[in-house]
Amino acid sequence: MKAAILFVGLLALPLTSHAIDAGPASAQQQETEGWLLLQSRNKVASPTVQTQTPTERELAMQRWLKSYLHEIPQYFDQDEGGEVDSGSGG
Repeated sequence: MKAAILFVGLLALPLTSHAIDAGPASAQQQETEGWLLLQSRNKVASPTVQTQTPTERELAMQRWLKSYLHEIPQYFDQDEGGEVDSGSGG
């Protein structure tokens, strides 16, 4: 019985992958995917080279190193961090 359920489940996998590849669901998703495609192909890079001054580099390095001073807790307290809004988003 378990083998039959597993076999039917494996047969359904190609159907679910076709549903994912059907294309973007909204205009916003199409626009986002378009920008990501341009970015990945390096088609819209700025012709202006962006550089940092030595002071900016040093400040960025200090900020990065300072981030290591905070210990990552093994567990996160469920009561820290507020509440989840289960409203209708308006």
